[in-house]
Order: sequence, then C-alpha cells, then structure tokens
Amino acid sequence: MTDKLPTLHEFFAPGGVLAGSSLNYEHRKGQYEMAKAVEKALEDHRHLIVEAGTGTGKTLAYLLPALRIARERGQRVIISTGTKNLQEQLFFKDIPFLESLLGPLKVCYMKGRGNYVCKQKLYALTAAPLLSGLEEIDQFHKISVWERDTETGDRAEIVGLPEPSMLFSKLDARSEACLGQTCPNFEPCYITAMRRKALESDIVIVNHHLFFADLNIKQQAPGAPDAGILPDAAAVIFDEAHEMESVASDYFGVAISQQRVEELARDTEMLLRAKAVSSSSIESATVNLRERARSFFASLPMEGFQLGRQPFHDRPGFLEERGENYATYLTALDRLRDELDRVKDVDEVNGLKRRVTDLRTSSSFLMEAEDPNTVFWIERRAAGGVKNFSRTQTGTPAAFHTYLQATPIDVSEILQTSLFAGFTSVILTSATLTVQGGFDHVAKRLGLVGARELTVPSHFDYTKQALLYLPPYMPDPRDQDFIPQASERMRRVLELSRGRAFCLFTSYAQMKVMYERMLVELPFPLLLQGQAPRKQLLDEFRETPNAVLFGTSSFWQGVDVQGDQLSCVIIDRLPFAVPSDPVQQARMEAIEANGGKPFHDLSIPQAVITLKQGFGRLIRSATDRGVLMLLDSRVQRQSYGKIFLDSLPPYRLTQDIDDVEKFFARDSSST
Repeated sequence: MTDKLPTLHEFFAPGGVLAGSSLNYEHRKGQYEMAKAVEKALEDHRHLIVEAGTGTGKTLAYLLPALRIARERGQRVIISTGTKNLQEQLFFKDIPFLESLLGPLKVCYMKGRGNYVCKQKLYALTAAPLLSGLEEIDQFHKISVWERDTETGDRAEIVGLPEPSMLFSKLDARSEACLGQTCPNFEPCYITAMRRKALESDIVIVNHHLFFADLNIKQQAPGAPDAGILPDAAAVIFDEAHEMESVASDYFGVAISQQRVEELARDTEMLLRAKAVSSSSIESATVNLRERARSFFASLPMEGFQLGRQPFHDRPGFLEERGENYATYLTALDRLRDELDRVKDVDEVNGLKRRVTDLRTSSSFLMEAEDPNTVFWIERRAAGGVKNFSRTQTGTPAAFHTYLQATPIDVSEILQTSLFAGFTSVILTSATLTVQGGFDHVAKRLGLVGARELTVPSHFDYTKQALLYLPPYMPDPRDQDFIPQASERMRRVLELSRGRAFCLFTSYAQMKVMYERMLVELPFPLLLQGQAPRKQLLDEFRETPNAVLFGTSSFWQGVDVQGDQLSCVIIDRLPFAVPSDPVQQARMEAIEANGGKPFHDLSIPQAVITLKQGFGRLIRSATDRGVLMLLDSRVQRQSYGKIFLDSLPPYRLTQDIDDVEKFFARDSSST
C-alpha cells in the first residue's frame, strides 16, 4: 500500500476502483458530486450542508474525502453518526470494505464511557464480592469470564447480558468514578487504550450523543488536559444531521433525578464496604440524603399525577411554599461531602466527592438560576418501563422516577461558538434536511451561517417505485369519526398489500387502538411496539411473511428493511410535535416574542422532516416498490399541506384506491 489514496475520480468513475470491487456498483453522478463537495469543503476549511437522497451512497461519498484529507494533510476527522447502529455499520462494514480496496486504514471507533467495563471496579468486586441475588451472581460470572479475553472492554460483546443490567452500571467506566492517572489499572484501562488508539487514528467514528457530551465537557473546562474523551480534530462530519438540535439540547442542558441521588448513596456505601472503611457517620449521611432527596422530589409539582413532561414555571413560588424540602436536600449533600472529606487514603473517594459537587451545582442551577434561554421542566417516567403502575393511599403513582431538567431554548448560539467556530470544517449530511428544497430551517436552528449547500437527488426512480395514496373524504384526525374511517382505509390497503407493512403513529394510544381493530380484521401476523425489544421486533418482521408492524417514533427513522417484505408504509397523521411539551412550548413562545410565526417557523418544518423520515422507510434499494398512505386529510385541505407535498420526493400521487389495487396487482404478477 502507498501512502497516497486514489483520487475521487479514480475511485468513483466508471471502470474505477469502486467499479472493480465486489460491490454491485453502478456509477452515481450524485455520489461523485457529493464526494467532490465534501473534499473541497475540507480543503478550503469551509462548512457544508448536504441533503443526499436515499440510495445516493453518501457514506462512501464522505468517507473517502475524509480519509484522503486526513492522510495527506495530517488532519484528523471525526465522523459522528445518529445512532450506535450506524456507527457500528461504518466501522464493521464500510471501513473493512474500503480496506479491501485501499489497504489498512487508521480508523477507530469510540462509544461513551458507560459502554466499557472498569477494570478497577471489576477487580475490587472480585476481591470482595458484594452481590445481591442469583441474577447478579450470574451476570458477574459472565462479565468476569468475558473480561479475561476482551480487547476492547465493550459490553456489547457480552452474550446474554440484559440491556438494562444493574450490575454492569456498577462496573462501567463513567468518568465520575474514574481515578485517572492515579488508578493502579490506568495503563491497561480500556478507556486509556481507546484514547491511545484515537490519537493514532486519521478517522474517529463516534455517535452524536458522545460527541455533544464531550463538547459540553470541554466547554465547561476549556484547556483542561483531561477534559473530554475525544482527541483534537480539524473537521467533523455529521451523518443523520437532522438529529443534531435534539441531541445537542440534551447535552447542553442540566438534569438531576432521585435515581441519580440513590445511585450516589449506593456507590458510597459499596465503596466503604469494599475498602473495609467503618464509618457510622457516613452511613448516617447516606441514609439522611436518601430521605431528604425523596422528600424534595416528592414535593415537586405534579399535574394530575400523570407520567410525562410538564413545565416548571413558578420555581420562586415553589421555593416560597416548599423551600424547606429543597434546603434540607442541599444540606444533606453538604453533609455527605463533609463526611467524605474525612476519609483518608482511599483514592476512589475523590470521584464520589466530584459527584456530590456536581449534584449540588446542578440542583442549585435548576432551582435558582434565571436564564432567559433556558426552559425548566419536570418529567416522570414509569420505573422499569411499567405502564400501569400502582398508586399510594394518597392517590399518587407509586412506581415512577422523577427528573428535574433544564434545556436551552435556542442552541444556535451555543453551536456557533462551540462547534462551527471550533472546527475548521463541519459537514452536515442526511437524507432529510430540506423543507421545500431549502436548508433555511435547519441552518437557522443550528446556527450555521455562510455554509456551502448541496442537494443530491435520490438515485431511485420514485415515480415508478412508489405510489403515494391520499384517501379522499377523510375526517380531520381530531374528529371522533377519524378512527373508524382510518381503520377501514388501513384494512383495505393492508389487504391489497398482503400485509408486508409498517403502520406508523404519532401517539402510543392511537397505535394501540388501531392494532386492536386490525387484530380482529386481518389474517396477517401483527407485531406491536412494546411486545419485545425494537431489534427483536424488526428481526421478527423481516423473518415473518406478510407481517405488519405497528410502531411509534422509534420506528420512524434508522430502520432499513429492503425487498418485498416491506411494501407499504401507512402514517396516521402529520407528525406535529406536541405543542404542550415544555421544550416545544418554550421554543414556540420565543419565536413569537421575536416576531416570528411559531407554527410556520417551527412546527411545520419539524413535521416535514419527520414525515420524510417515516416515508423514507419504504424505498431502500433500486428494486424496492411500494405504497405510501397518509390518512391525515389536512395535507389536502390546509394551505400548509403544499409545503409537505413539495418537500417529499417525486412520488406518483393518487386519491383513487383502484390505483393502489393495480399497483399491487402488477407487483404480484411480476413475482
């Protein structure tokens, strides 16, 4: 292998390197145009935003330019993906494919610290096992046996370890318990090895959650040598960039929970037992903290005892009425910190003290800060995913976790200074970034100014491959007649498609109602979100002839089912965000206060991008064919419906069910 990689023309041209590979390759003009635009932006130190339609081959279109720039200029590039699944596909599928053509490449793959086991914690638990129950004993055995041979320390390698493993959460390498260079296992540590590999790599593949968590840490401690986990880089490429605002908002916000306090108390007690430190005063402090935290979180406003998110508008009024609960909770944190200060010769205590300090700082901000660009809110989630929880004698839910959170209303200024000014080149790409052909909405929300723009149409022939059916005379989705009429239209189309469909909903309740109606009316296997983990449901859908899958938000994107098995996508209504959601509500109010129109400036563009994602599940290859059905009549009746239709790919459009029947009849006769 030479140090010089092939030029873009040598790689992508007909008869070039890619054409001679094992890939079933067809030259795509759009792929080559995107690759040239990415390389030019990296060379010129410019930002670039690219909408690359499904089938463009955008992954190779940004990977090769990134590799060329990194190798030839010695400028490391970070690639950030929307999900761990896409991250794994890049590293375990696309990179090995490129190496088969180009030779060895310096590329590494990084996840968040919580995905890796901490040797120090594991060895300490081995020396003094403090396990509760047969399940933890079994998991500990699996982790111990696996750790002897693993090279990465990544928990994803452990066969049979349940996803929500309480034991692994006690053994993971999260930074708050990390001893850093004072740890006896610092050199063989999996995090140390991962960082070392990243420093030697031209390309570092991460996901958006890790990237923005790292960026936030570095913003809080600029110049600190141990701040963050990602190495310095000249450029970053965001794949699935339509998710950036949501993820960045989470990581530039602040959150505390009763569960987090409970974990701090638990870890404190476990460490003292493991180190044989006898301290009745610390034990008393942890008991006190638990009690005070429970009283504080229980006293937070609760509208109707409902799970979900609600705004926390009147924090000053709350402090006037119930401030004693908050004050005693802070005092309990201070007391635990003072007691930990008295523990000598136990390095791990420093991590606990940092956690106490972080909790206190975050709590003070959440209850006392006055920041016009922040919305404060409360969320209650069912414990363990339980949907039908019991209630106490006072009528309040008995099994839920309470979270107190603060989220930036507008992240554009934060991203301007921390992201777009911090890297010489930032590339944003996705199949769904434009609204009516323009990038204005995404660029404004993200604070992206003066970027180059490129729209690459899909390689697919949507006019032949897809039919968009808008059933006529449908009632408004908010009318009581909507569900019976929608279920009748859905039943008819699913009969014509012989199942083989995704039915996507904007609410769990409506999904459940439609599932139960179809269950008695259709002869096909029906799968319902919540019956099994997402991956298991998708595998079952792929393997079950004529299956129909009913899902909500998690199935609208990041799902790839090619071939006849998925021949129909049905969407119940336009996916507008819930206007009462505290973050959405605050953003709409901010737009109105600045003279804008919240519905047209925020709600519509958000819904357009989500709808494009949902419909994008259908046509995933050049041979896929299928019908898309939208049951929401507002796309035909309301003036804003044109914005949705103008933003979608050029599907053939019909309101006639006979066209749907003919489409599937032709589909059937060709098989």
